[in-house]
Amino acid sequence: MNINIEFLKKKKKFTKGDSKLRPDLYWRYILLVTFVLITLSFVFGFFLFLDVTKDRDFSTISVNERDTLKKEKINSALLYFKERENKSNEILNSPSMVIDPSL
Repeated sequence: MNINIEFLKKKKKFTKGDSKLRPDLYWRYILLVTFVLITLSFVFGFFLFLDVTKDRDFSTISVNERDTLKKEKINSALLYFKERENKSNEILNSPSMVIDPSL
């Protein structure tokens, strides 16, 4: 009768097993995802560029209407600055009240 009792023996060799990480694989995944994102952004930018540079029909507003709109904007801006000038002149020309502290 030969009985081997192995639970009391010390293990002489310790190994990690197959739980080895492979950093080169993860770097490849990161590079692949980065390349795909860059490619997609270039494609999106190209189609956006094509959409922006399409010929647009701006002839719906006639030349006279454009001039009228410009004149109205210019006149409103000039009126605003004229009012500001008048207000500034009133402030400069009005005598400032001096309060006598001795009273």
